[in-house]
Amino acid sequence: MKINQMYPYYFSFGAMLLYVVLLVVPGVAGIVYAFTDWNSYDTAVRFIGFDNFKQVFSSDNVYLSFIRNTLVFTVATIVFKTAIGFLFALLLNKGVRFMNLHRAILFLPAVVPMLVVGLIFKSVLHPDTGLLNEFLRAIGLDMLARHWLTDLDWAFKSIIAVDVWKGAGYIMVILLAGLQTIPKDYDEAAEIDGAGYWSRIWHITIPLIVPALTVTIILNMLYGLKVFDAVYVLTNGGPGYATEVMYTGVFKEFSMGRYGVGTALSTVMFVFMTIVGYFVVRLMGKEEQSR
Repeated sequence: MKINQMYPYYFSFGAMLLYVVLLVVPGVAGIVYAFTDWNSYDTAVRFIGFDNFKQVFSSDNVYLSFIRNTLVFTVATIVFKTAIGFLFALLLNKGVRFMNLHRAILFLPAVVPMLVVGLIFKSVLHPDTGLLNEFLRAIGLDMLARHWLTDLDWAFKSIIAVDVWKGAGYIMVILLAGLQTIPKDYDEAAEIDGAGYWSRIWHITIPLIVPALTVTIILNMLYGLKVFDAVYVLTNGGPGYATEVMYTGVFKEFSMGRYGVGTALSTVMFVFMTIVGYFVVRLMGKEEQSR
């Protein structure tokens, strides 16, 4: 058999059928049910048009705060993970001692399940016996101790901080791979010409790792928009609705048997993720071509 022999197209029919049955059909069905009053209290499913979507975007409901929290979480984690991951990558791209050990330590949180991370940080951030508050009290900074996961002002910030702690190492690995593709001659030539360190980073390093940055931004964006586990494990959306995001809202709507509203929320996020993802890819692609 020749290595470059083309197989018949019908060989892919089985995989395509599985994809349609397991992904396309449920997705389309979910969108259809978003226009119905499907719930666990009535066996009849009636078409109600855009009523569920009107309810989602109504200022009288809490769903708009879910959308706002999701967007804030997405933007904040993209900025902090990318910035911290980039700084780690710059440090580890140099010849430091025990470099592989440092890389492994920084990457380790990324492979730990969020359930485990959440349970650990619920203990660390406990207001009375948590390691963080105990440490602050031990060094005389009692005034900085907080109810990190139950305070309205700090709960959502704490979730963002935990997620950044977990994900920065993963971003570091991607950006480090991008840094290692840059020829050292570019940096050395710019240094000889008198360019400072940060000037070389801005004008040489960052433009050359745009593809890696594109990947990290898209991955972070998709994760942030569909975040669920971090919020569910740490606060379950509390206190009140302070940390509720779209997919914890979807989960709770389904738990209460309000399937129509739940699918409407999910559909809103699907459409939003598709639109934002498309424009981010287009924008980053144009930026890469211009450079």
